[in-house]
Amino acid sequence: MDEDSMAFALQGSVWMTVGGEKFGGAGRIDLLAQIAATGSISQAARAIKMSYKAAWDAVDAMNNLAGEPLVERLTGGKGGGGTRLTARGEQLVQNFQAIERIHRQFVEQLNEQSATIADDFNLFQRLSMKTSARNQFFGTVARVKAGAVNDEIELDIAGGHRIVAIVTHDSTDSLGLKPGAHAFALVKSSSVILMTDAGGARFSARNSLQGTVSRLVPGAVNTEVVIDLAGGGSIAAIITNASAEHLELREGATATAMFKASSVIVGVPA
Repeated sequence: MDEDSMAFALQGSVWMTVGGEKFGGAGRIDLLAQIAATGSISQAARAIKMSYKAAWDAVDAMNNLAGEPLVERLTGGKGGGGTRLTARGEQLVQNFQAIERIHRQFVEQLNEQSATIADDFNLFQRLSMKTSARNQFFGTVARVKAGAVNDEIELDIAGGHRIVAIVTHDSTDSLGLKPGAHAFALVKSSSVILMTDAGGARFSARNSLQGTVSRLVPGAVNTEVVIDLAGGGSIAAIITNASAEHLELREGATATAMFKASSVIVGVPA
């Protein structure tokens, strides 16, 4: 499905009620307007693709709800009679059309903000997601690399960072993972390994995110470490108190969070 077919747009319609009963909307007002234009209920019905009986039923219902005639029959004359709007009927059509214009302008103004509304709506959905994973990242699939058994999914997240995940072929298909698709990555804090100085060493962990320690929350056994990433994101890790002391972690220090691609759970917005 292309981006244009997913464009967010607002629409609306105006209905009138009398005493809680639905009086009518654009369809019935169009019928009245066509009666005024043609002087014939049969021609008016054809113009709006309504049956003759349905047109008269609608007129009778509107007359009853209005408490006075909106449409009246004409008898005699060269054409053998016809129908026309009463003064009240003409006033109703004019007022409804004015209300519709105001309503249309209101909807158009809302649509000017539709892009922002769509972004916020998607954000509300993400914010309402509940999961036990401490780290949640939202991004766009950059690449899908098919393997013999599993697929490698590369996900671009905020700040120019990239997360790599390993998922099964079935998961790739069922989640609709393909370049350009929106997806989120979940990583448990217990799956994150922290490092302050690699010293030229190499590691097998596929994901490596460097940032600045912003918060340390020591517990009885473990310490939660939060690292701020460039671009506004963050990642949390749970390590032992002894490891926190050994790494000499402190607020403002540079640290790198590493985790395996197999530790990443990938999901897509519902």
